[in-house]
Amino acid sequence: MTMTMESERIEIPLVPELDDAPPPRRPRKRFPWWAYAVLAPSIALLALFGYYPGLSGIFYSFFDWRPAFDSEFVGLENYERMLTDQVWLQAFANLGIIFAASVTAMWLLPLLAAELVISLRSSRLQFLFRTLLIVPLAFPGVVTVLLWGFIYDPNTGVLNEFLSAIGLDALRGNWLGNPSTALVALIFVQFPWIASLPFLVFLTGLQNIPQEVFEAAEVDGTSRWQRFIHIDLPLLFGQLRLLFFLAVVQVLQFGFSAYLLTGGGPDNATMVPVIHALNQAFGGSDWGYAAALSTTLFVLILGLSLAALFVRRSEKGNVDVG
Repeated sequence: MTMTMESERIEIPLVPELDDAPPPRRPRKRFPWWAYAVLAPSIALLALFGYYPGLSGIFYSFFDWRPAFDSEFVGLENYERMLTDQVWLQAFANLGIIFAASVTAMWLLPLLAAELVISLRSSRLQFLFRTLLIVPLAFPGVVTVLLWGFIYDPNTGVLNEFLSAIGLDALRGNWLGNPSTALVALIFVQFPWIASLPFLVFLTGLQNIPQEVFEAAEVDGTSRWQRFIHIDLPLLFGQLRLLFFLAVVQVLQFGFSAYLLTGGGPDNATMVPVIHALNQAFGGSDWGYAAALSTTLFVLILGLSLAALFVRRSEKGNVDVG
């Protein structure tokens, strides 16, 4: 670019377009050393109560571990025993049934509730119903599980009393004491599962969809069902994938409600890996085998968590490249 001013000729170099230039990266501010020193006690406690028990469990899984006594090294014997442990195998079969329920009915009803809430035209009504459906999450889990134990009580439980009141005495039963119904009854704890993490995830995902998308679909005459199939579900695919990985990890850790209500019985009908490991450690004093069972669960959960992070990072990389 050349400009002429009176008798003097000034050469001004061309400046590249700023729109195509990458934004300048802000330099990261480093914290002073004492800020890291403040975290030192927390890190020490984390290492003592978090990492040390886990690493020691992995180490002792190769021993016939007897706390406070000499422990004999047995190599992979505990892991070989695990492959022929029928209770352990049945526990994973039970987990498969629980997982199938977790990604079907336990997603379907929260998704339906989120769709109904987001479809309300009044923002006040949306806030009201959203609050009513989220508040139960604040209730202590142990209280909820024990409440369901009262509902299933074979003598004075609400479920049996309700069946008698409507003339269906023949359907009364010992729901948690019968091997054929115990696992199903355990799955139905906290029914209808709306006050849950999937509801929050689905609702947040629907709220993040631009309103213009819904308005354009309404102008085009799209029915509510068509909008759900062709718009809502595809845009919720990321949330569904996240919930899938979380469901796998949570099911592997499942055991709280089973431990309180059935202890894994009757006849191992509600046995899960966590309870079996606890029984081996505290019930049978077979600490080395219990450590091998716990290590196996740890490796499965860690592997699935890393897989979820890898998938998420790959998706982010693909988006950045695009």
